[in-house]
Amino acid sequence: MAPAQKRKLTGKSFTAEGPYKEDASKGAMLRFEDSLPRLPVPSLEDTCQRYLKSIHPLLSKEEYAASEKAVSSFPQQAATLQDRLIEKAEKPEVKNWIADWWNQAAYLDYKDPVVPYVSYFYSFRDDRKRRNPAKRAAAITFAALAFRKEVINGTLEPEYMRKKPMAMSSYQYMFHTCRVAAEPSDYPVQYSPEDNQYIIAIRHNNFFKIPTHVDGKQLNTSELEQQFAKVYKAAQTSPPIGSLTSLPRDQGAIARKNLLAASRNNENSLKQIEAAAFVICLDAASPVTREERARQYWHGDGANRWYDKPLELVVNDNGTAGFLGEHSMMDGTPTHRLCDTINALIVHEKLDFDDPTIRSSIPDPTAVRFDTGEQVIKDMASAQQQFATIIAAHELKVQAYQGYGKALIKKFKCSPDAYVQLVIQLAYHKMYGKCRPTYESAATRKYQQGRTETTRTVSDESVAFCDAMANHEIGSSECEDLFRKAVNQHVKYTQLASDGYGVDRHLFGLQKCLQKGEEAPDLYKDPAYTYTSTWYVSSSQLSSEYFNGYGWSQVIDQGWGIAYMINENSIQFNIVSKHLGSERMSHYLNEAAGDVRDMLLPSLETQKSKL
Repeated sequence: MAPAQKRKLTGKSFTAEGPYKEDASKGAMLRFEDSLPRLPVPSLEDTCQRYLKSIHPLLSKEEYAASEKAVSSFPQQAATLQDRLIEKAEKPEVKNWIADWWNQAAYLDYKDPVVPYVSYFYSFRDDRKRRNPAKRAAAITFAALAFRKEVINGTLEPEYMRKKPMAMSSYQYMFHTCRVAAEPSDYPVQYSPEDNQYIIAIRHNNFFKIPTHVDGKQLNTSELEQQFAKVYKAAQTSPPIGSLTSLPRDQGAIARKNLLAASRNNENSLKQIEAAAFVICLDAASPVTREERARQYWHGDGANRWYDKPLELVVNDNGTAGFLGEHSMMDGTPTHRLCDTINALIVHEKLDFDDPTIRSSIPDPTAVRFDTGEQVIKDMASAQQQFATIIAAHELKVQAYQGYGKALIKKFKCSPDAYVQLVIQLAYHKMYGKCRPTYESAATRKYQQGRTETTRTVSDESVAFCDAMANHEIGSSECEDLFRKAVNQHVKYTQLASDGYGVDRHLFGLQKCLQKGEEAPDLYKDPAYTYTSTWYVSSSQLSSEYFNGYGWSQVIDQGWGIAYMINENSIQFNIVSKHLGSERMSHYLNEAAGDVRDMLLPSLETQKSKL
């Protein structure tokens, strides 16, 4: 443990608090890292209390009584597990007790294809100056390289939450890294930025190595545009090697071995892709509608990609552009900052995007070639067939709600995020007549190596509000009162989750402390435990005025993936399900957003009249 921290250890819980001392030797980006507090271990009693409160609105009276009984014995049954967890948390070399477990269990051990089940996308707003795809790709690459320089040099300013610095350690997995399909578990690889100063462009399934620096000087946008133009000219339709990264992970591991066995050259070609700073996918598509764009960035054609790279920037033939992120070692907040910065630099001309100089010493893009054999060809065919089947099983709808946004919500004196979460719950209630377990991501990056915790968004208060809105005998004023209580409860739980005191990661950690042959506590055997942690709605917010889309998949076949952006004057929902009626859910989200606004407007008008 860093000397700057003070540790408090008891038999019930573990906390570590730090004064946020700066270590200038680590550079600006990581200067606070060692003085960030470490993720706490909540007490068993606190977790039991919060857990019971979270499951109460989701169960019948009989189910809840059974759960109460199971939870009542948990502090005693889990005491040894708690001691083991605290013992791990207090080890000086352990910066975050859940980090290794979570990376493995949630991502690297996960066997379904990363697309569509793990990765996520952003859709960028159009760039009117750069309709030409080579020009757009050049500007995006130039801005991304500026961000990369700050990350590699350690000069990027940390992010802050409530004026406190956040963990920046995950940025090490942003550039020059890759996920590798393997058995029994995937793993990440990292390469030297200094020794691999290039990016990979993919066009018609061809891979091209484009230098980012020549003679020690970074390429400008004119030089990059020339490089991309040469790729567009040289690329001929080739076998879809990239499709191998779309396979379920066990199959992908076998396909990788088969690719390596097919030719000695393939090992070097794989390394070239994995070591690249990032990938630019030059897609032969021209998406127009929000749904078309979303699908292009979310999954594309299943071939013109390398899905295992954490950063894939996509540029289409009509100049539209977006991003696809692989999730295993890095959450959405770092890549959101990357993409937000890329677009801000371009929109506000913060860099010199107009330097016309083109040096004669810059070599042409280098083709990265693969040799295929009979088995590799079979693997590619299987990958494409499975990809088509999986994607066809999903329906996607974008609800671009233009009625209002963050500006009006703040006038209602509500947390914008809590407000929209209640809109989602109301829409679900409209469609199904009830509320079901709902997940929202809460960032725990205030702690060393922090990632996420679950905000359990359904509460007694939110269910009471949804029920009241469905009862036409209940007046608007009473509904508003219930709504505000639900908003406050949501804000309270989100704060607890961000502080490391949600219930899901703690219960997960205790389970991981079970040793072979030991009996699990009754809580884990209770059917309600499985049900109330099965996410019928998986939701999260990342907002940017530079994006016109953001999304990912549902997590269960009977569930929904609802990503949302809350901009100043609009709210956008990306709605994904396995043909559960995404068009209808989009309708209900629109209707719910209007209902909540109409419910709150009279109070706002009354306030105005008193001024």
